[in-house]
Amino acid sequence: MERRQGQACRLRPPGLAEVSGGALAKASGISASMLSRIERGLVSPSVETLERLAQGLHVPTSRFFSDQARRTDFCHVRAGHGVLVDRVGAVSDYRYELLGHLLSGNLFVEPYLVTLLPGADPYVTFQHPGLKFLYLLSGEVTYRYGAKSVAVRTGDSLLFDATALHGIETIQTQPVCYLSVVFTLRE
Repeated sequence: MERRQGQACRLRPPGLAEVSGGALAKASGISASMLSRIERGLVSPSVETLERLAQGLHVPTSRFFSDQARRTDFCHVRAGHGVLVDRVGAVSDYRYELLGHLLSGNLFVEPYLVTLLPGADPYVTFQHPGLKFLYLLSGEVTYRYGAKSVAVRTGDSLLFDATALHGIETIQTQPVCYLSVVFTLRE
């Protein structure tokens, strides 16, 4: 709800168009004065009134009770400020920079900027749960997935089930840098 000097109060539910208080009261079948008292916190609406308001807004009644703070996990990592991570079982000279994390939800997402340092060797036995998305930012490699090998160049991407053996089989052009995002369900 927002009120500007000299303007009627307007409601803007998330994801919906702006609605005037009078229009909402009419669509909900409640009086404008009752809506005004609810908006100002002078009265607590009954369940019936909440149901009418939800119908007037074309949203489920549960929208009034959802914990939006828990659903708005947000992470902003400035360029060059990702967390350098020593991953368990990490291959020598593969540098992992964690680019973000979320603390809520059932999906665990690990976005990494992976840079192969000058001494890095090919490694084709990565294997872990989840799905992996890989986007090559620089370099040229041959990437192995199970029994398949594919030439991957700057700008190419891969998406696959990470439970199969996978990894860089050969390095043709350096420097090699790629975005790796792993998706797994939380236990």
